[in-house]
Amino acid sequence: MRAIAALKVSAGAALLAMAAACTDTPAPDESAPAAPSAARPPAPTVVKPLSDRSLALAAHYARVERNLIAQGLLRTDGGGPDAPYTDTDILRNFERIALYDEYERDRGLVQSDGRAGGLRKWAGPVRMAVEFGASISRDQRARDKAEVARYASRLARITGHPIGVDSAANANFNVLFMGEDDRAQAVDRILQLVPNINQSSIDLFQTLPHTIHCLVVAFSDNNEDHTYRRAIALIRAEHPPLLRTSCIHEELAQGLGLANDSPRARPSIFNDDDEFALLTTQDEELLRLLYSPRLKPGMSFDQARPILLQLIAERRGGTS
Repeated sequence: MRAIAALKVSAGAALLAMAAACTDTPAPDESAPAAPSAARPPAPTVVKPLSDRSLALAAHYARVERNLIAQGLLRTDGGGPDAPYTDTDILRNFERIALYDEYERDRGLVQSDGRAGGLRKWAGPVRMAVEFGASISRDQRARDKAEVARYASRLARITGHPIGVDSAANANFNVLFMGEDDRAQAVDRILQLVPNINQSSIDLFQTLPHTIHCLVVAFSDNNEDHTYRRAIALIRAEHPPLLRTSCIHEELAQGLGLANDSPRARPSIFNDDDEFALLTTQDEELLRLLYSPRLKPGMSFDQARPILLQLIAERRGGTS
């Protein structure tokens, strides 16, 4: 498999999206060596005690969440009268979020030079599986599984595309909840899912800085193919409830093809300002447009624009 979209590290993997960075004092960064690849998905039966580093990071993210909420950010209302948007906004934001990359391909975390690419989406059913690091408690696993299942059902209703939860053996979209103490386990699982993933991508997972709250990578069969066939989302286990849910909402939606962020998108989770924590009404509009059968993988914006205008007009009852 080869990766398509956003940050293409090299043949084999591309970073699609990251949640917003925090601005508190950086936590110490450590690397964990990759463990030997396992024959099947890891399913630890004993929850390991958390390390001091993991506990410190959990306290750090709890402070981040409190500070954001105190500033009126991480809204959960989906938008309202104070955040209106027009059909023109939808068209502009679709172009920036669905056809541009957040980061330069082959250049790590270097910001994109602003060149548009082709439209990216899934053609076949999306089968999500939730997997956990050994540091995550059984109660938390149950909550995370239920939340991903609810959100997958919502994404299916919005897009009209088959999206659901399946077993790890049948999944093509793996959602990994892993903590600092689970880095080796995460790398081991990623190597199992994508054996030919390049080393620079593995290095990113091994040395993931605390400023990256979560991320998603997506893969196609070759560089010219804009159809997603596998995705892997990584969500930090140390997040408090709202940041955790925010990561679920953003990364799973971005893994469907809305790969970029835009500072002009409001109300939207595809914006680094952290104003909204959960999928908004405009984000739902963008997903509906993306998964219209009339929009094909690989389309340029010039090809997609007249179709988008027609779709928006139809949804508004014939007015644009």
